[in-house]
Amino acid sequence: MTATEPAASDAIAADTSPQPAPGATPPRTPLIARAVAELVGTAALVAVVVGSGIQATELTEDVALQLLANSIATVFGLGVLIVLLGPVSGAHFNPAVTLAEWWTARRGGGGVNARELAVYVPSQFTGAIAGAILADAMFGEPLVKWSTHDRSAGHLLLGEVVATAGLILLIFGLAKTDRLRFAPVAVASYIGAAYWFTSSTSFANPAVTIGRAFTDTFAGIAPASVPGFIGMQLIGAVVGLALVAVIFMRGKAHIGTPAA
Repeated sequence: MTATEPAASDAIAADTSPQPAPGATPPRTPLIARAVAELVGTAALVAVVVGSGIQATELTEDVALQLLANSIATVFGLGVLIVLLGPVSGAHFNPAVTLAEWWTARRGGGGVNARELAVYVPSQFTGAIAGAILADAMFGEPLVKWSTHDRSAGHLLLGEVVATAGLILLIFGLAKTDRLRFAPVAVASYIGAAYWFTSSTSFANPAVTIGRAFTDTFAGIAPASVPGFIGMQLIGAVVGLALVAVIFMRGKAHIGTPAA
């Protein structure tokens, strides 16, 4: 975005150009800056999720209150991170979102190219692991201790499909309707709600899933459960893109029919 209003001719041209996908990054932003933003943003997100989970378990033994504290912290933390880093990298913090955007870019939409994909995804995974280690360090936990929290049940896997499909539908639906300015509130609110309405508590993110395997705390996931979660998240991303294509499909213009 710019601080000046575009001329009328520019506005007409903008209306016919491809609409940017969730990572609508400024073209002059260096790739290294975007990579660092994705790394730091994903690390901070995981630190919020893991750290608030640890804090909650230290303050109360009520599991409902623990989940409430964890979800509230995640909502506020994610919203702030999107506001701060969205203008730099698009604030993906999620390989599923990056892959979905790359796919839409291949089909003529705006988004990351193959080179950017190859930089974003490793940055997100590295950041997620670093964020889990940082959270453990802040609370005096072992820096790396594999989680023993098994999450392999079928209903949990279904929950991840639903959570990820909904997230992709939301983000790309906002992009299709030119409402990405609402992403900080909308995405954070969705994740907060999905903590409660999905059986898996809505990981919906392959990088975050791997990062949470490195901590044997409230937010952890056993390494053996990670492949299943990631597989379901990728399926959910495909379902989400399919829903976007159907729900937001463009109507065909009819010759001789006046515009409304």
